[in-house]
Amino acid sequence: MCGILACLWCSDDSSAKRSRIIHLAQRLKHRGPDWIGIFQHKGNYLAHQRLAIVDLTSGDQPLFNEDKTIAVVANGEIYNHEELRKKLPNHTFSTNSDCEVIAHLYEEYGENFVDMLDGIFSFVLYDTRDNHFLVARDAIGITSLYIGWGEDASVWVSSEYKTMHEDCEHFERFQPGTLYSSRERGFRRWYNPVWFSEMIPTTPYDPMVLRNALEKAVVKRLMTDVPFGVLLSGGLDSSLVASITSRYLAETKAGKQLGTTIHSFCIGLEGSPDLKAGREVADYLGTVHHEFHFTPQDGIDAIEDVIYHIESYELTTVRSSIPTYLISRKIKSHGIKMVLSGEGSDEIFGGYLYFHKAPNKEELHQESCRKIKALHQYDCLRANKATSAWGLEARFPYLDKEFVSVVMGIDPDNKLSGQKRRIEKWILRNAFDDKERPYLPQHILWRQKEQMSDGVGYNWIDALKAHAASHVTDTMMLNAARTYPLHTPPTKEAYLYRMIFEKIFPKQPARLTIPWEPTVACCTPKALSWFPEWSNNMDPSGRAAWGIHNSANTKLVSSDIVEPNKVEPQNGAATTTTTNGATNGH
Repeated sequence: MCGILACLWCSDDSSAKRSRIIHLAQRLKHRGPDWIGIFQHKGNYLAHQRLAIVDLTSGDQPLFNEDKTIAVVANGEIYNHEELRKKLPNHTFSTNSDCEVIAHLYEEYGENFVDMLDGIFSFVLYDTRDNHFLVARDAIGITSLYIGWGEDASVWVSSEYKTMHEDCEHFERFQPGTLYSSRERGFRRWYNPVWFSEMIPTTPYDPMVLRNALEKAVVKRLMTDVPFGVLLSGGLDSSLVASITSRYLAETKAGKQLGTTIHSFCIGLEGSPDLKAGREVADYLGTVHHEFHFTPQDGIDAIEDVIYHIESYELTTVRSSIPTYLISRKIKSHGIKMVLSGEGSDEIFGGYLYFHKAPNKEELHQESCRKIKALHQYDCLRANKATSAWGLEARFPYLDKEFVSVVMGIDPDNKLSGQKRRIEKWILRNAFDDKERPYLPQHILWRQKEQMSDGVGYNWIDALKAHAASHVTDTMMLNAARTYPLHTPPTKEAYLYRMIFEKIFPKQPARLTIPWEPTVACCTPKALSWFPEWSNNMDPSGRAAWGIHNSANTKLVSSDIVEPNKVEPQNGAATTTTTNGATNGH
């Protein structure tokens, strides 16, 4: 991921101000260590820290239209840029960068072009002809973005708020699927899918439609001019991404240029569930597998750096960011700049263990919608910032705009797990249960969900709690509400993260960017009503979903798989699958 910083409508166009912008942009150097670019027009500044993945030779930013009256800095990847170029026959491109289309699309279509972009992006576009600027963020919020306002009425935009918190009186998260137009002096949504209204869909489940859509989402993310890898925890989501990649890489431009060797990466404590399963999937797929062990102390030593980079003290985010941060450093040391990951699957399929308690399809669908809308505050923030800390870009096929629409359009009755005695994400597992040409071994395809902070090793969370208990006293907890009246930390672990955060980001607007709501096993507050007993155990760990999570020593083997379930096919052919009935804990 690259880093962008813009200061617009500033009253100061001095050389000292330009030096200040360059100094602030250097705080994003970790996101883009390959080049820094600066554009200035009067009191408007655009800065870009580049992580070169596509068009290594000519893709430095800012990018421009033909006469350089329009300047753009962008973070992300536009996967359909080649198709979009064909819609701009009267325009001359000066680079092969996927992001250059943004300037030309604006010139051709005005502000209404954003929905044409298929990819992940945050960008600032500045039009020198009328001093107008446009800011936009991708549909789900995979790239991070903040907007702020200075005392001199300047507008600041940045990938991380560590570049703006000293200069802005107020700053906030820039919402996903939204654009800001200086002409209108306000925000509007450009991304308005059917699922956003939370209406209950009725499209029948077709396993082949689902399979083809995910394969397409993975393949389009193989757009790269540099070596890449796959994160492989051995869970269903990352394993399917790795399997699809290995199946289709040879047919892609990247495969022909870079070869078909796939590097896979997994991290965990010694003996953790993820390490064992990841190694098995890697052997099955024939990837070059890199397995990294970390100790609880390694993770504890990284807490402060992690909070600095992710800019959050939210408990689940900090917990899961630490392993991501540690493995990203190892991956970058192997010369890898981009990885594919399995983020987003649990949200769109209702895959978290607590979804077993969904009382009906309506509530399951609405909870899924709420989870997707909040992704930019949690998993996307973690995955984006923890990898970017080491100049690594993570791509998420499950959050492909088209794939999300396909999955969220399926009648959610098919996603129910607890009521149907099915394992979570049954429709995804079923779609890839190919007996003739298997994507994965059966026991991996039907492996139960592990929350990331649990899968890397069950005593990881216990170690964090013990460390916090040694640094936060009972007296500190008694006064927590007075010390931190906003987002009062309920546990010693949460208190520790808050103390570290306040030391780095002491201003009030920083706290307002942090989500803070009661949760068990990652559910939203509304879903707490599904199982009232959860209110007695306010721990976000997956183990908090009592009676659902398998114990650390439970092994899923072929004998656990129950009789086949029949699925009514949409194409007239019989579809037979096997499934673990998720009977543990029901």
